Formats: sequence, structure tokens, C-alpha cells
Amino acid sequence: MPTTPSPLRYPGGKSALSRYVKTLLSQNDLAGGHYVEPYAGGAGLALGLLFSGYSSEIHLNDLNPAVHNFWFVALNHSVELQKLVEATNVGIDEWHKQKARFEQSIGTDPLSHAFATLFLNRTNRSGILAAGVIGGKNQDGNYKLDARYSKETLLDKLKQINLYGNRIHLYNHDAAVLMTSTLPYLPLRTLVYFDPPYYVKGQNLYQNHYQHDDHKVIAELIQNSEIPYWMVSYDNVPQIETLYRGRRNITYHLNYSAQRHMKGSEIIIFGDNLKIPDIDNPAKVPKKALTYNLWTVANKLAS
Repeated sequence: MPTTPSPLRYPGGKSALSRYVKTLLSQNDLAGGHYVEPYAGGAGLALGLLFSGYSSEIHLNDLNPAVHNFWFVALNHSVELQKLVEATNVGIDEWHKQKARFEQSIGTDPLSHAFATLFLNRTNRSGILAAGVIGGKNQDGNYKLDARYSKETLLDKLKQINLYGNRIHLYNHDAAVLMTSTLPYLPLRTLVYFDPPYYVKGQNLYQNHYQHDDHKVIAELIQNSEIPYWMVSYDNVPQIETLYRGRRNITYHLNYSAQRHMKGSEIIIFGDNLKIPDIDNPAKVPKKALTYNLWTVANKLAS
């Protein structure tokens, strides 16, 4: 499983595509520009691009109130959130408390709800907020609830995000609204990466999942938009191929865990203006393939 700079575990997270997207940015002269995720979720890929210098500013959007609130607190009340991480013991009694707090504090206590979101995300199976606790309520499973909860690692990630806070822009819009309210006003050198909920299993993984008509609407909006540089990723199913018929695309296999480990076939669709890297498997790009000189970023930012 790829290492991600995000404190959140997220089903279908795209950190495995980090080197591929870096290559794509380099080959399209977009490195050092802006980067947008209309379906941010855990935002591991976006954060990695920002921290490595491949993107100068990132734009994170998520309609889910819990996910959006977590990022709002992480960006605006980082110190208080870090204190909660440091002071809270990780055990099954605390899990029950945080589960109740998650259900009660939304909209009334942003800090408490953000921490409850983080706590459940790190202690629930596959990071799914509505799933059961790792190891079961009796903690008799092969793994215990703290198997994915390292205080030291979480604190390091929160501190890193706080350092870059002035380069992270956060929104709480429907993706269709973001396309008209924000995207037209971003710099030309901006890559927009649409990663909508999975078509087949989205309802089991995400609180804000799509029905077929939702996927159809967003596909039409993307393809009819004037966004200069965009890409879309999905689970590779016939319905998605139909919605994006005639568009250049690549398919690949990605290992992921959502309740159980599995390998899924995925598809990336590209806007007409993008040059597609000559790489067979976007999820397995060797580090040596990255040829971008990060001094170029510094020069562009200074100009």
C-alpha cells in the first residue's frame, strides 16, 4: 500500500498514481501550476504534489460535511486538533465515545467532530466511517483498533499540512457547482483531476455516492466544459466507457482494500489537450522515470 501524506485513509484513494500524475504534469508543462480535486476525500495525491513542489497550490473540494469539516479544522485549527490526537487514548471505550460524538457534534462543534472523524477513520475497517471497528467490538480479531493509528505519524502529517496551509484552498460544493463557480477563474496552467465515487460499489464506500444519472450529468458537464486540462478516473465498467465514448483513455489494475483486499480494473479518461505519458501501468511508475527538475518550479514561481 502506497505511503500517503494524508492523515485520512480513504477507499479508492489515488496515492498510487502519484508518480504517474507527476509525469503527466511534467510532460504537459503543468508542473508548478495549480491542481484541483473536485472529489478530494483523503487528498493524499494532492498533498503529495504540493509537498514535492509539482503543484504550487492545490484546491480541495468535498461535498461530504464530515470530510469537509475535517479539512477545515486541519487547516484552521491545527494546533487544537493536534492536542486532541496527542491527549486521547486509543481503546474500545474511546471508540464508542468518538462514534457517539461523531453522530452528535456535526454542525455544532467543528473541532470535536473533526477529531471524531479522524479517530473513526483510523480505527474503522478500511477507513469507512460507517464501518465497524478494526478487530471487532470484542477486540478478538487478528488486528486491534490501533493497527492504523500512530499518534506520531498523524501529528507529523497534521504539522506538515499546517505548514502549507496558505497554499491549500478548500471548498464545500457539489462538483457541478465548483465547475462554474471556481474553475473558470483559476490559472491556465491548472490540472483538474475528477475522481467521482465508484460506479459499481460507491454506495458501499461513500456517504455521498452517485446514481447512474448523477454520473451521466457530471460526464456531460466535464466533456462540455472549457476546462483546459482535465482527467477522470473510475472503476472500469461498460457504463463509464459509454459515458466517455470516443475519449482517449487507459485501463490498469489497482490493488486496494475496502473491507477486503482486492484488485480492481480502473480507467483514466483524458481531456483533448493533455499529452498522455507513454507508461503501461500508471500505478507502477518507477521512481527513475521522474525526470522533472524541481528547480524549474522555483524559477516559475519567482517569475
